[in-house]
Amino acid sequence: MFIPIGDDNRDRRITPYINYLLIATNILVFIFFQAFGRDIGFTYAFSTVPGEILSGADIITQSRIMEDPYTGQRFEMPGLQPTPIPVYFTLITSMFMHGGLAHLVGNLMYLVIFGDNLENVMGHRNYLLFYLLCGILAALAHVFATFFLGHNPLIPSLGASGAISGVLAGYMRLFPRRGIHVWIFFFIITVPAFLMVGLWFVFQLINGLGALGGQEAGGVAYAAHIGGFIVGFLLVKRFIKTQRVVQVPGSREYYR
Repeated sequence: MFIPIGDDNRDRRITPYINYLLIATNILVFIFFQAFGRDIGFTYAFSTVPGEILSGADIITQSRIMEDPYTGQRFEMPGLQPTPIPVYFTLITSMFMHGGLAHLVGNLMYLVIFGDNLENVMGHRNYLLFYLLCGILAALAHVFATFFLGHNPLIPSLGASGAISGVLAGYMRLFPRRGIHVWIFFFIITVPAFLMVGLWFVFQLINGLGALGGQEAGGVAYAAHIGGFIVGFLLVKRFIKTQRVVQVPGSREYYR
């Protein structure tokens, strides 16, 4: 529908080292540990498995033969692998893994645009804590949604989307009128953050409700997106280093 490509950073005063570190970590994990998504064993070992989180025990399953419903081709689906760390730690490790290159690029595009602004007002330590907390609670939202909706608890989930949803919510609350440059069809337009991020959240809600009748729609854990967004929106102001007014030159925007 629309793709954000940038925002107004004229008020940024610090170098967003933590945001750069998060971006680099996601890329390095995808390349060197996931082998560009080909190392299913590593991915399945360190992803969040709702059944493991709910039981507190590592679950190992056998591989099985599956059939692609579109092509009819049969392929081997690896089973859950042994997790060499306490299963609860996968709530963190899964935040730094992705299912494919498009998944990685899509997530990091949002982090590049929106993360630096939050780090600028939170400081490095608080931004890191905020990011991790949003990601952990987003993963838990997916785990409990899986349980209450009766979805398959043995399907792994992974990705930075939950944490980034929290970043988007925090951005929208602090900078609701900040101009976001958006590519839509063949045009680039600038819209206020509350509109761009608000539409994104409505999209998550609609698709999340559509998943109520079955497993998360299209393999996307919308409950994690929604949970991360709510957490980020509610908690963002608790992580701001100082209560101050920021005025972006040439705009009416400010926050306290």
